[in-house]
Amino acid sequence: MPGAATTAVVDSRRSAQRAEGPATIIAIGTANPANIVPQDDFADYYFGLTKSEHLTELKGKMKRICQKSGIEKRYIHLDEEIIRAHPEIIDKHQPSLEARVEIAAAEVPKLAESAARKAIAKWGRPATDITHLIFSTYSGCRAPSADLQLASLLGLRPSVSRTILSLHGCSGGGRALQLAKEVAENNRGARVLVALSELTLVCFSTPDESKIVGHGLFGDGAGAIIVGAGPFSDGECPLFEMVAASQTMIPGTEHALGMQATSTGIDFHLSIQVPMLIKDNIQQSLLESFQSVGNTDPDWNNLFWAVHPGGRAILTT
Repeated sequence: MPGAATTAVVDSRRSAQRAEGPATIIAIGTANPANIVPQDDFADYYFGLTKSEHLTELKGKMKRICQKSGIEKRYIHLDEEIIRAHPEIIDKHQPSLEARVEIAAAEVPKLAESAARKAIAKWGRPATDITHLIFSTYSGCRAPSADLQLASLLGLRPSVSRTILSLHGCSGGGRALQLAKEVAENNRGARVLVALSELTLVCFSTPDESKIVGHGLFGDGAGAIIVGAGPFSDGECPLFEMVAASQTMIPGTEHALGMQATSTGIDFHLSIQVPMLIKDNIQQSLLESFQSVGNTDPDWNNLFWAVHPGGRAILTT
């Protein structure tokens, strides 16, 4: 058993390792592929790309989804040139996972690099000052993974601490933020680069009733932030304070969302029950979150909301 003196030394060292105050978001950057499709034209683009114009009923359904989505434009890496080079992508009877993974392995880190460079420029310090890298993506399933490639592209220090979050889907960003907060607050002087980059190419498929909603909503893009806690150096301008972060699982809902790597790509499943599941559970989850920071009776209308909707149906429900 350690003596009192040893315990005091350990406690002192732990105290010295902790940051001053809560984690903050210091800088933000985003990036998208060059290919843009207006949402009103996306059904024509999608059914033309997949050579499925004859499926008029499904196309009509996608048009209605696009019209009601509240989305103005979509960024998508996949185009006719890629389809000509890899026709197996739109042939559900041919294996295409290898082609998809190869394309994503090259493009996902590049898209993340573009977003990260914008964040680093706004931060105002050199990339070598980044101590930790957290990368979240569902657009890949191989190693070395996108985090190592991004670190190389940005010229991060060889000793940068890297973490990859794979196949977290829509929850990847939230978990990455929570992890970055924990790292920044417990490692004095840490500056954490959080990067997310996705290409829907990996789960792109020909028209199918069960997948039409996802194809009607999701696009390609990347985001990056710098997270750190005090003390701050000259020129650092914290934007948002990260007061608390938590994660909640709704028991018995494993069937509602899912991804599975198959020979024809990553099979993405989105249940029509998702909006109602969120509606039935969101208030209790929020109450518990606010109670954890001492607010037992929050006024929802006086809060600043940053919502990840996952589709307009979740908001309207």
